Amino acid sequence: MPKRFVVTASRFSELPRFPDGFDLAEALTGAARRLHGTSTPHSTLDTAVRLAVELLPGAEYAGICAVERESGCRPLAWSDEIVRVAEEPAATGADAGPATGTGADAGPATGTGTGTGPATGTGTGTGPGTAEPYWDRLWHSPEAGIADSTLDEAGAALAGLGLRSALSQRLRADRRRLTVLTVYARKPHAFDDGTRRVARLLTAHAGIALESATVREQLTEAMRTRDLIGQATGILMERMSMDASGAFDRLVRASQRENTKLRDLARRIVDAHVTPDGGGR
Repeated sequence: MPKRFVVTASRFSELPRFPDGFDLAEALTGAARRLHGTSTPHSTLDTAVRLAVELLPGAEYAGICAVERESGCRPLAWSDEIVRVAEEPAATGADAGPATGTGADAGPATGTGTGTGPATGTGTGTGPGTAEPYWDRLWHSPEAGIADSTLDEAGAALAGLGLRSALSQRLRADRRRLTVLTVYARKPHAFDDGTRRVARLLTAHAGIALESATVREQLTEAMRTRDLIGQATGILMERMSMDASGAFDRLVRASQRENTKLRDLARRIVDAHVTPDGGGR
């Protein structure tokens, strides 16, 4: 006789609540295609925040920020301006420049302030200033959240913006930097276990797509740099009547002497060799 498996009814109550006719597997497949179809890390981040609002039950806004141990949090992409404000570091005596993106454009932030960023701590402190910044926990845990910012000391900044719930998940992590996806809602207790599970699936796809886009961008830049250095080497060979090895060594020595990146020196040589009408000098 085949074995019978019984699933208690309470297990179904934990599943995310989607509209009738919504197929989660199909939605995640489509999300993966959109994420891997992006051409740059910035466009990957931009797509990820849009998908977070579309797919995560209860999410009204989403943002991605970078968290660094020394400089705190800075926004990278956001679905709405309120998210940029929530995640932008506060200037504390320093001139913290604004983020370069607008709306969901995923431009990197230029500010270097040491503000608190999105307050997604659990608020376990008992007195003023005792709530730990959320990123302190995200260094050791893939997730952090706030159920009701009006009742959580760590969520005071969010409460001031009318954001009551927040859920943060790590996209990428290394020893010095985290990339974090955070979703927000205007009502308290907006995110349940079902939302967290879908968020983990989405961040897994987004993290892989972001890594792929980053590698592609680095390889493209490396190829451009190689071509540029090759052109500069050829120019030196022609001007100084030397072979490729000698021209490259001369280029390297000049880079070290001037304390200039080899790529930048090569670009100067190539630019100086080309006349305004596009011909060689």
